[in-house]
Amino acid sequence: MELRQLRYFVTVAEEGGFGRAAERLHIVQSAVSQQIGRLERELGVRLFDRSRQARLTDGGERLLPEARAVLAAAERTRAVAAAVAEGTGGLVRLGTVHGPGDRIYRALGELAAVAPDLRVRLKRLAPLDRLAAVRSGDLDAALVRALPAARHLELHPVWQDPLHVALPEAHPLARRTVLRLEELADLPLRLAPRAENPPFHDLIRDAGAAAGIDPPAGPPFTGLAETLAEIATGSPSWTVFYEVSGRPSFPGVAVRPLTGPVLTTSLAVPPGPPAPATRHLLTALGRTA
Repeated sequence: MELRQLRYFVTVAEEGGFGRAAERLHIVQSAVSQQIGRLERELGVRLFDRSRQARLTDGGERLLPEARAVLAAAERTRAVAAAVAEGTGGLVRLGTVHGPGDRIYRALGELAAVAPDLRVRLKRLAPLDRLAAVRSGDLDAALVRALPAARHLELHPVWQDPLHVALPEAHPLARRTVLRLEELADLPLRLAPRAENPPFHDLIRDAGAAAGIDPPAGPPFTGLAETLAEIATGSPSWTVFYEVSGRPSFPGVAVRPLTGPVLTTSLAVPPGPPAPATRHLLTALGRTA
């Protein structure tokens, strides 16, 4: 059966006659009668008693609600398809990072305002796994930090965050309100091994090289709380970090803004023009910058 046959059936039932239904449908009456006849033959049910001004038969009465339900479902399908095409509906699978100040959740709120029917499924993966999932199509997009380029992907910068230095509170540099990399040249740097976070490691090392410094390597950065505890109690050293859930406060440690390098977060997507849903996502992320 065809949707138009069901639509003709419902219209004849509502209008109480083939002629009035044809006028409402803007077609000739013979076309309506022909399609209703085909529908009756396919269903094996007589729908109208034509001797009584197209009055519904018992079978027609029972099938009318079903026909209306099918037509309503078809309209919903069209509406959903239109929303997906416009990027205001459907599903986006997004690889995430832990955003500063719950920025991810604020971005999702912005997205809901412009595309209320667009669902987002968040998935947290390691940075390299995130990129691989976008390349394979398992993710539609992924947020990545401090990455200047990615093979076979396009990066759209969405956020920039300042970096902060943590050093012993008793160190003379702690008296400064803002620090420059050049001032930290002789103090051992606690940085995670490159294998753990290549983009951030390279960002700091490249910024140091641009500033003309190569700080001696201190003990490796293991985690922010653990590293701050060691800075407070161990031999003088420093580390650099970006805010994730607020600026930390730790006894014996001074935290100062670092001038110069900033941390850029980008949205990694497949190459080519962004899909409509991705454009809405980029707009929402940009509003939280």
